[in-house]
Amino acid sequence: MKILVYGINYAPELTGIGRYTGDMAASLAAAGHDVRVVCAPPYYPAWKVSPGFSSSRYAKEHSEGVRVWRAPLWVPARPKGARRLLHLASFALSSFPVMLRHVFWRPKAVLCIAPSLLNAPAGWLVAQLTGAHAWLHVQDYEVDAAFKLGMLKGNWRKRMALAIERGLLRRFDTVSTISAKMIEHALNKGVARDKVVHFANWVDTSAIHPLNIQDRAKVPLRDELEIPADATVVLYSGNMGAKQGLEVLATAAATLAARRDLVFVFCGAGPAKDGLTAICGDLPNTRFIPLQPMERLNELLNLADIHALPQRADAADLVMPSKLTGMLASGRPVIAMAHEGTELFDTVAPRGVVVPPEALEPLVAAIEALAADPARREQLGRAGRDYALAVLSRESVLGEFESTLRLRCADTEPVSSALGLRQRDL
Repeated sequence: MKILVYGINYAPELTGIGRYTGDMAASLAAAGHDVRVVCAPPYYPAWKVSPGFSSSRYAKEHSEGVRVWRAPLWVPARPKGARRLLHLASFALSSFPVMLRHVFWRPKAVLCIAPSLLNAPAGWLVAQLTGAHAWLHVQDYEVDAAFKLGMLKGNWRKRMALAIERGLLRRFDTVSTISAKMIEHALNKGVARDKVVHFANWVDTSAIHPLNIQDRAKVPLRDELEIPADATVVLYSGNMGAKQGLEVLATAAATLAARRDLVFVFCGAGPAKDGLTAICGDLPNTRFIPLQPMERLNELLNLADIHALPQRADAADLVMPSKLTGMLASGRPVIAMAHEGTELFDTVAPRGVVVPPEALEPLVAAIEALAADPARREQLGRAGRDYALAVLSRESVLGEFESTLRLRCADTEPVSSALGLRQRDL
């Protein structure tokens, strides 16, 4: 089956949506599908185009059985408000002719990845012109999040943006998203129930796995970061942006600066990084490191004695942190920040520790309590690993997705041209 994937983020980005979209496309290609991708050059989460790629030129490549077309875009150093919109619009405009070119390829399915929703009209149009199944996969509700987090303001702007979003969502043949609460959100936006599909994020449980105590003691990163052998490591790894609410974790590190047996490691990049280093960057109990390559991801996640997952309260259920899958698979306990009744709370609470968002004292208390209780850390880590194996494994999630995609595309009959002439033979 011919599958066209359309999204701004793609491999080799090491975190977030790009990593999942790249893995999905490679998995579909490995299953025998003819997969093409239209995307941007990798830039996330550093908000800087990676070496070896260009922000100003079109490019084409072949990777893991997938043919990839990259369209240029503008990448702002500080992605806020209007600049972020211009960034997204630059890719939507530059990628439009590339998408139109694929009308003549006649895909059976067009998979649009949101963010960015600005891509959705072009993806939907190509599906209409070719008779393909139009599938929109929502990783987070960027419009709601942008207004709740204060990135965009104005009641009339909000009403207009939400109306456009609702119209786009309803036009697609299938709308998938990554959690039960986000499915409810799609239904509340008027998407028909029979169009909505649960397509969760996943983790490669063979690549990400717990190391035993002896192996963990030998993790090279501990020596590279000069972390004492008897110290408890609190790790945050991922994007450093507005949705994460990382200031509270940095303040917790500053509050516990006198505890030399606790070391906070911040791994990643993003627009909030400078603010975090201003809070705790010079403290002896804190380390900042860049994102690690995929071959060191398991080592990084096993560096943690405790994984920290802060999140702002106003982003609850509009996003589901993609980094959680790796945390659980690593077999190390998670402290998450979420209100009761949210998807994040329901996922972590039975197998981790949950404290209120942006609440410093409960976070500090939870870190100190887990640091003092190795047996509980072991118990919670094992429960998280069991959950990852049962629910989040790459094979089960992507296998179910591929089966659903085949089923929903079974009656789709591509056309031979933009004029609407049917073509049965792909």
